[in-house]
Amino acid sequence: MSQTASYTVSGMTCGHCVASVTEEVQEIPGVENVDVVLDTGALTITSADPIDPAAVRAAVEEAGYQLA
Repeated sequence: MSQTASYTVSGMTCGHCVASVTEEVQEIPGVENVDVVLDTGALTITSADPIDPAAVRAAVEEAGYQLA
């Protein structure tokens, strides 16, 4: 059964930002789907098992943004 976790990313301004965050978060082991909404900064991750929030934070920071 899939799990869903939601976060808010701050600092995104364009489609490239969304792509960067999506790409980094997708590299976290176990992530099945990543949905990023530019207007709200909403980041929704679907995975088979719970994903460590620290891993999500690290991926978002690697992309050059921060979790709100």
